[in-house]
Amino acid sequence: MSRFAIAAMQIQVNGAGKNYKTMIASIDNVMLVFPWVQMIVFSELAVAGPAAAFAEPLPGPTERAFQAIAKRYGIWLIPGTAHEKAIDGLFNTASVINPQGEVVLRYRKMFPFLPYGVAQPGTNFAIFDVPNVGRFGLSICYDIWFPETSRTLACMGAEVLIHPTMTATMDRDVETAIVRATAATNQMYVIDVNGIGAGGVGRSMIVGPEGDVIHEAGSGTEFMPIEIDLDLVRRTRERGLRNLGQPLKSFRDAPVQFHVYNPASPLRSGLAALGPVIKAGRPGNI
Repeated sequence: MSRFAIAAMQIQVNGAGKNYKTMIASIDNVMLVFPWVQMIVFSELAVAGPAAAFAEPLPGPTERAFQAIAKRYGIWLIPGTAHEKAIDGLFNTASVINPQGEVVLRYRKMFPFLPYGVAQPGTNFAIFDVPNVGRFGLSICYDIWFPETSRTLACMGAEVLIHPTMTATMDRDVETAIVRATAATNQMYVIDVNGIGAGGVGRSMIVGPEGDVIHEAGSGTEFMPIEIDLDLVRRTRERGLRNLGQPLKSFRDAPVQFHVYNPASPLRSGLAALGPVIKAGRPGNI
């Protein structure tokens, strides 16, 4: 079995607290109209909005409520992300819940949107297998701006990248280009889910493994159920994007070593000259 049905949920996010009831109502709606859906994905910080004041520990009551919903419908559920209050700090965390209602992994965003983000960075990559379907990777919002994150997931075998985001800024058009490029260079599906209201400007995207836009949402509430075909990923990786380039094989076989990733490498001298990550001030003030 290589076909798998995912519903990307672009919903209104309330910036003043929990959005649990809105999320549950939208799940009920989708499962009523599209009972063939096997996975539901929400946007970044959909659970309680961007304010860190609503952070909860994990596991916690809201996550357990989502576990119950996943089990009720027998679906995979990624309820976007939420601020996680942990012993070692504050994180922006996504939970992956299987159809039995079990949390199979939690992923902490690696690249907070500095200098605006408030969470600490995570350090572990997130891969999970859907039995008899394929391997999925998970990244969050600003992570995708660092191609190393997506390439690592692809090298670990990910055929689909689930990417909740909360982009409310005027660089969304740039981000959509990055989403397409990520799909093409890694020959994978990218399910890129943005919110609206306090959760973003919309324009969620579902992109195929050849970089083709299967669907781009507008700026309103939108439920996007789509059946993806992982055999297309495998064939594209085997034969090349449109029977042309095979970037993952070329990356695997290249003799070059990227010493720029060594913190002690002299190749990083240009980075050292950039200075610290700070918010821009008015001209003359920085």
